[in-house]
Amino acid sequence: MIKHNKSIIAFLLFGVFIASLDPVFSQNNSKQFSDTYADIFGQVTCEGESIPFASIGIKGTTMGASTNQLGHYKLSNIPFGKYRVFVSVVGYKTKELVVVLSKGESVEVNFDIEKDVMNIDEVVVSANRSEQKRSEAPVIVNTLSHKLINSTQSITLGEGLNFSPGLRLENNCQNCGFTQVRMNGMEGAYSQILINSRPIFSGLAGVYGLELIPTNMIDKIEVIRGGGSALYGGNAIAGTINVIMKESSVNSYEVGSNYGVSGIGADGNQSNDFSVNFNSSVVSINNKSGVSLYGFSRKRGMYDANNDDFSEIAPLENLTFGAKAFHKFGLRDKLTFDFFGINEQRDGGNKQEYPLHERDIAESLTHSMKVAGLKYETYIREYDLLTFFGSGQFLDRDSYYGAEQSLSDYGYSNGKTFNIGSQYKTQFENSSLIIGVENTTDFLKDSKLGYLDLDSVIIDWGDTTVTHPRYDNTLIADQSSVTTGVFTQYDHSLGKLKTSLGVRLDNYHIEDFALQQEDSKTNTVLIPRLSVMYDLLSDLKLRATYSQGYRAPQIFDEDLHIETSRLRQIKHKNSPDLKQETSHSYMASIDFNKFIGTTQTGLLIEGFYTKLNDAFSNELGEPDENGKVIYTRVNSSGALVNGINIELRLKPQGNIELSSGFTTQLSEYKELQDWGDKVFLRTPSRYGFFTLDWGLKNGFSLSASGNYTGTMKVLYEGIEEKAVDVNGLKDTESFFDLGLKLNYTIKLNGTSLQFLTGMKNIFNAFQSDFDRGIDRDPAYVYGPLTPRTVFIGIKFGNLLN
Repeated sequence: MIKHNKSIIAFLLFGVFIASLDPVFSQNNSKQFSDTYADIFGQVTCEGESIPFASIGIKGTTMGASTNQLGHYKLSNIPFGKYRVFVSVVGYKTKELVVVLSKGESVEVNFDIEKDVMNIDEVVVSANRSEQKRSEAPVIVNTLSHKLINSTQSITLGEGLNFSPGLRLENNCQNCGFTQVRMNGMEGAYSQILINSRPIFSGLAGVYGLELIPTNMIDKIEVIRGGGSALYGGNAIAGTINVIMKESSVNSYEVGSNYGVSGIGADGNQSNDFSVNFNSSVVSINNKSGVSLYGFSRKRGMYDANNDDFSEIAPLENLTFGAKAFHKFGLRDKLTFDFFGINEQRDGGNKQEYPLHERDIAESLTHSMKVAGLKYETYIREYDLLTFFGSGQFLDRDSYYGAEQSLSDYGYSNGKTFNIGSQYKTQFENSSLIIGVENTTDFLKDSKLGYLDLDSVIIDWGDTTVTHPRYDNTLIADQSSVTTGVFTQYDHSLGKLKTSLGVRLDNYHIEDFALQQEDSKTNTVLIPRLSVMYDLLSDLKLRATYSQGYRAPQIFDEDLHIETSRLRQIKHKNSPDLKQETSHSYMASIDFNKFIGTTQTGLLIEGFYTKLNDAFSNELGEPDENGKVIYTRVNSSGALVNGINIELRLKPQGNIELSSGFTTQLSEYKELQDWGDKVFLRTPSRYGFFTLDWGLKNGFSLSASGNYTGTMKVLYEGIEEKAVDVNGLKDTESFFDLGLKLNYTIKLNGTSLQFLTGMKNIFNAFQSDFDRGIDRDPAYVYGPLTPRTVFIGIKFGNLLN
């Protein structure tokens, strides 16, 4: 059973208390400094209409505010001088004005801004680890907004990732539901997942973390395809996914609940999925302090697609609390603190009413994850920003991966990940420079728990005593990974040409103490990246990037536990000669954004080519006397990944908006693998998505979304007869997962009440040949993650989309 964490609740209450005290201090400060400070106030409008909740800021400072529901704002206690005041809001172009403040006056500054329906002018942070307009970034940055997350009814982070070009979420285990995201066809370990721009999403967290994190705590997700190792270090070969948590800007609240039923009209059972969530923000009167709070609770039942009493979708319970707070000490200093805690329990297999070791198959896990981060920013000169940061992730996991009433398969994993560092950005007339240093340290202990074997009995006939053998805990991995890097990036603009040159020097040391340093790996890696952007026309941008990357030898891998097929367990280990995997990536794109008639049109065509040297591959060993099989991770001769991403966005005049993406690609090793083919498994050569939002009249809105998954090769290692070749390979069918959602919103004096209903996977495009029973191969799973699902929901708040 999931337990509430008292420390989390205490922190949330403390944050509210601090935020409530700040207005008192701010009033005193305003009286004390009113003779030397001035105010800026005004209104933000577009085509005569007020723009609520727009962000107002002063460049080179941490000063900021948000407009109220009438579009009015006020910046207080600003020292006299000359400033650049800007306004930024999603869906509108950023605008900047010069303001001069003199003694004894308040200045009215009104903004009349233009619409930016394609979000070309959106501010992003992932391109160069600093705020930058998307249109000015030499690399393509795709953003998944909270609006898109809502319109696609994405409850967790993983679901939302299906709606970005080149990304595809897949299920890798029929028992426990381990998911990973593929970017440009490369599996999850090739992508760097960041939390608030920090690489603390560890390998242990990455196994189930995409389904652990609820979307109500996310402000937006930024995606950069292509090598990002020059800025973010190892594993950013395929790209980078930056999950940015919500930060308070205005006083707000939102409460919601969703209920879904999966398996409607299918042959299997029906599964219920119920969740509730809340968000709230409190900001002080002078905008110097604020705190955002959020919570989420979910309970999902088991789904059995083929009536064999084994789960195809594992039941789970999730409880999440978190907060993000800030305080501005003066005109140029800001401290930000973020925290969240997640407790989740999932229970795949069969006989869920029995103890774990009395089931035929059980893959059960209980996660307790806590993540915290601290960031201090100070402007040294007008535009020179110095940042210090530190983040940590703490993860405890109780697990059971076993079959046939085994007592030996209880486990415990403990992971700690820390990231600390500093970076400095300086701005020149036509260029900018970022330099920084950071250290990422990861510790992992993974153990099999000992047990008392009640089935093995020794009887002493002399005095009739009974002895049960006791087995001690077994240490699977005791691993540390320490990576220290220095990085720099220089951006320069020369007319229509913009170049970006980045380089990073990493030193990593990976050690497994359980193997007495047999598996220690140390290396120093130099990683460059060069990007160029040319404005061929005002509406047409050309971009090209070359980047290198690397992936250090991994010791822990979830496949250490995941598969129980033919009552065997499969474990991974590294070859003693295993070397790091390196990459050379090339990308080129055409980005076109223009009004065609009355329709705003955005078209992106992006080609990618990645060469992997010493690519990691697996050699399958023979089962031992206990049925255990060793997968040895070795270096292959290499692999090639290439293809094209296409993104089309249309916004006609009115309330209709279309976004779509399509990928065609080829991913192959240079030599035949153990499965008798060169192709990457689970990698379709074609896949794509679309989303459509239509604002109807009288408070109604309609959303449609869909995912297309083309044919791919999967490997079957079970004992049933399947339509596979002599090597166990199957070419799957293609799938189209279509969803519809209807919203009805009622305005109630500054608040909104929203009702929603809809259906996911309307055509029930779902795998039809799952393996069955205790001997099944749980890795033989492909296609959409859920069957046909009907859902309803309700929301209440003052900032509803």
